[in-house]
Amino acid sequence: MNRSFKLFLALFGVVYLFSCAQKTLGEITSVEKLPKKKDKEHLEVLDSLSKVKPKTFYSKLAVDYKDTARSISFKTSTKIVTDSAFNAIITYMKIPIVTAMITKDSVTVVNKRDKCFQKQTLSYMREMFGIDFSYRNIEELFLGRPLDYDVSQKYFVVNNPYQYAVSTHKKKDKRRLDRKPKDDIVITYYLTSDGHNLRRTSILSPSDSTEISVDYTERELINAIGVPKKVEIEIKTPRNHLLVRLEYEKTEIDEPQELIIVIPDSYEKCDN
Repeated sequence: MNRSFKLFLALFGVVYLFSCAQKTLGEITSVEKLPKKKDKEHLEVLDSLSKVKPKTFYSKLAVDYKDTARSISFKTSTKIVTDSAFNAIITYMKIPIVTAMITKDSVTVVNKRDKCFQKQTLSYMREMFGIDFSYRNIEELFLGRPLDYDVSQKYFVVNNPYQYAVSTHKKKDKRRLDRKPKDDIVITYYLTSDGHNLRRTSILSPSDSTEISVDYTERELINAIGVPKKVEIEIKTPRNHLLVRLEYEKTEIDEPQELIIVIPDSYEKCDN
């Protein structure tokens, strides 16, 4: 497997990580105390944001990727047909090098540089990265929705006058997990200072010492939907430290999008 193909898988491995691991990498706080709001107001905001689903999405992304072994920048165009498929074309030095299509049950990647392709189920990605994920998590990440949010689950508002935050666990439960790691996931959603949007999602997986932070540092309003403009992703594991910065350009919402991936007859399966 060549470097560009590995890089592609590593980038999208970031996407897949979000459904299974998490720990806070520092807290989103305000300099001044925030106006007091009722707990149900925060929950209503997250409920509403989790249901934001444009029919289609398109954007060009400038990507800066860095881990303990390498650092690289590239461009990618992404298309999403909600609840159906995710399509991406990665370019380097303005030359398309990888195209990909991800559906609810499959991953297809075409490596134009090496003239080869991969077709796998989503379970293959679990085996490669050792993590759980779903197609839904991919859409949540790129559309800026709360990751793995479940309207039927009970959540707890974090008692802090300098931030609006909602967590899957009470504070005492988090301390218990720190003392004795379990196969449990702690997710905390940080809202913006006005309490109207998602600023950041942090994830903690004590069982494998994995920490993830997805920080939506800037958003823009398109067709009455607040979509990401700049995103910073940080992942810490015992073996690696990843930083990914995404900057969205020319974003389109609910415009007709055609999702295509072509595998030339001359291409062979990529070596693992």
